[in-house]
Amino acid sequence: MFGSTTSVGNWCTRVAPSLFSPFYLPNLNPNPLCLLSTLITPNPTTLSLPLTARRFSFSPVSPMDDEHQATEQEYAFHSDLLHQFTAIPSVDKAWLFNSHTGLASQAMFCVSQPNLLTNKRKKSIVSASLLRQSDATVAFHWAPFPIELTGVSAMVPSPSASKLLIVRNPESEGPCRFEIWSSSQLEKEFHVPQSKHGSVYIDGWFEGISWNLNETCIAYVAEEPAPAKPTFNDLGGYQKGSSSDKDGGTWKAQGEWEEEWGETYAGKRQPALFVIDITSGEVQAVKGIDKSLSVGQVVWAPAVEGSVQYLVFVGWSFETRKLGIKYCYNRPCALYAVKAPYHESKANETETDSTEDVQAVNLTQTISSAFFPRFSPDGKFLVFVSARSSVDSGAHSATDSLHRIDWPKDMKLYQSSKIHEVIPVVLFAEDGSFPGLYCSNILSDPWLSDGHTLVIASVWHSNQVLLSINVLSGEILRITPANSNFSWSLLTLDGNNILAVSSSPVDVPQIKYGAIVKNTTNDKEWSWSDVSNPILKCSDKVRSSISSLTSSIMKISVKDASESLTKGASQPYEAIFVSSQTKKSDACDPLIVVLHGGPHSVLLSRFSRPLAYLSSVGYSLLIVNYRGSIGFGEEALQSLPGKVGSQDVNDVLTAIDHVIDLGLASPSKIAVLGGSHGGFLTTHLIGQAPEKFVAAAARNPVCNLALMVGTTDIPDWCYVETYGTKGRDKFTEAPSAADLTLFYSKSPISHLSKAKTPTLFLLGAQDLRVPISTGLQYARALREKGVPTKVIVFPNDVHGIERPQSDFESYLNIAIWFNKYCK
Repeated sequence: MFGSTTSVGNWCTRVAPSLFSPFYLPNLNPNPLCLLSTLITPNPTTLSLPLTARRFSFSPVSPMDDEHQATEQEYAFHSDLLHQFTAIPSVDKAWLFNSHTGLASQAMFCVSQPNLLTNKRKKSIVSASLLRQSDATVAFHWAPFPIELTGVSAMVPSPSASKLLIVRNPESEGPCRFEIWSSSQLEKEFHVPQSKHGSVYIDGWFEGISWNLNETCIAYVAEEPAPAKPTFNDLGGYQKGSSSDKDGGTWKAQGEWEEEWGETYAGKRQPALFVIDITSGEVQAVKGIDKSLSVGQVVWAPAVEGSVQYLVFVGWSFETRKLGIKYCYNRPCALYAVKAPYHESKANETETDSTEDVQAVNLTQTISSAFFPRFSPDGKFLVFVSARSSVDSGAHSATDSLHRIDWPKDMKLYQSSKIHEVIPVVLFAEDGSFPGLYCSNILSDPWLSDGHTLVIASVWHSNQVLLSINVLSGEILRITPANSNFSWSLLTLDGNNILAVSSSPVDVPQIKYGAIVKNTTNDKEWSWSDVSNPILKCSDKVRSSISSLTSSIMKISVKDASESLTKGASQPYEAIFVSSQTKKSDACDPLIVVLHGGPHSVLLSRFSRPLAYLSSVGYSLLIVNYRGSIGFGEEALQSLPGKVGSQDVNDVLTAIDHVIDLGLASPSKIAVLGGSHGGFLTTHLIGQAPEKFVAAAARNPVCNLALMVGTTDIPDWCYVETYGTKGRDKFTEAPSAADLTLFYSKSPISHLSKAKTPTLFLLGAQDLRVPISTGLQYARALREKGVPTKVIVFPNDVHGIERPQSDFESYLNIAIWFNKYCK
């Protein structure tokens, strides 16, 4: 249901040295990088290949299949070119380690790229030294080769950068491995058995791994131990006590089924909070947390000498059912504080603590949502993001707000702590002004040197920008260039400087270094420079293919806006148009209309490897951010619930007519592509406007809400998007006949009788969000009508269809399918 900010089939986050001296770094501040080549590869002599990997033959579909009748040459050309696009690496994370002199720093970049042979993403570390020049510029000196990360689940440097935690989750029922590395060696290694806890969460949402300030303990979130299951002997007799699965003559029953958090969390147990003492290796479960809470995003509260240390975490509760939580910001949550277990001196533990004293304290009872807790460097206040507009309306994602709690010096925590609003929910923004906060992550250390200004990435219309926010005054500054088609991702801070990645639909990602400069009025401005690097390289063929492309962001006026619409819902929405600058004739290239999921998501004006590939093989793209997308203010977003299948469909048709009227597209050569809710729109469009489209492709589409509501992990979504905000209170696990009738009427399948567009379906068999049954039902019904239909099912993929081979096969088939009907 939720589309990607980078490709149409995935979810959005609101949007993937020399041989003997692999880290050529000057002798700077001691840190744990020196032995990184050893700690991240089981065999220290095994190095990864350079990032420009060798090409290989990959033919996921028989090139002689009568269904598509594509030639071997066509498949060979497209598979080779698509592989070159998908091989472009991504920078996932970065860390900077400063020296004592302040003249140089060391950097680590975590880089990933798909490996089609193993069907996994291959990860590596690329390192560099940063030298500050006399003219205030910075020079990057890169290690000659990357080092492959093998078996590493998480890497977390300590606050002083003198230690590095490596977490290795087991692939089966083995123990979790915790490794503590110094600048010269592996100092400690601890194996935590499954009886203590399961895998450490590294999902980006519940995930939380935090060092305490004196670097003696680490708090983290992991799966709680598996509950004991009934055991029987070979005669069916009940076996008392526990036994392992390997014990001969016994077998374990399933036991009671437990609720899970839906899509991508199948088989994952409840997230719980633990602390490990890195001196002794002792692991303790944190006490005082109600069993009904799923915990995540833990951080240590500021330490006060002689006082108990506290942990602050996010807690999600549920009543009778855990509804899907992946990218569903409408799940109520709160910040809690709880006493950390004693490790340093057990003799000082008091035996008189009452149950009330150890119970976790809810710090945000007056607000329905609180997450991403971050303490200021001086420990005087705690900042957090809230999705209260999402929780209160029922929309899966909406406009965020930012808040601050002043942290008590006496460490006396109160549930009635005053919450200061730093950034409110923005309902409507005039042209050019701040449209509201849309935040999918915050750095673990997001602060500039003044200690009260944080840097954050946020969606601003069809771009992602970087903002500086003064959490005391509420001042917001857009620190990346305005009036640009580029989007920005934040990597890390270097004092008052920033490392980021910038790209556009036709420009491959580029690492940027930002520095504060003073302008003529003595105000602060940011200067951005390109960082020459060996990471984000592409082949000559890719560079040549995209060199002739151009992109722009179009404003699309709302058609037939009624007086009943709010001001925000009446304002223009946007579409990103990508096309060739060099026309070989007066004829327009075929147009692919690209639609994001959600619907409260966005497709950003940034580089998408599969979409760039489609552009490079002779298609123009119209990427529509219809009303209801994030990044345009709360009124525009909330105009869509209750009107899905009509308002969003009309917005897309209006955008198509706009480019046709400008002479940028031919009305006879239009295809449509969408995933999840984008697939909902794709199948709606071919039914409501059957003469408009010559081909369609849908990835895990929502085709029948009446069927989906009983099988999805987010049935409340069906109610809210169908009924509007009142659907939040109407939601029930037992839909009425009236509910089902309305769901059907809002669904693409209700327009099936008019559909005649050849359609490709790409379905993940393990999808819990939009189960495969709804897409298969629609595809079979199209076939029954005699409409050309092709279905590819990926047996092991979930909603996103993100596994490398599946993603590759998807877009290869999309290109071949569109070529068959558009060219």
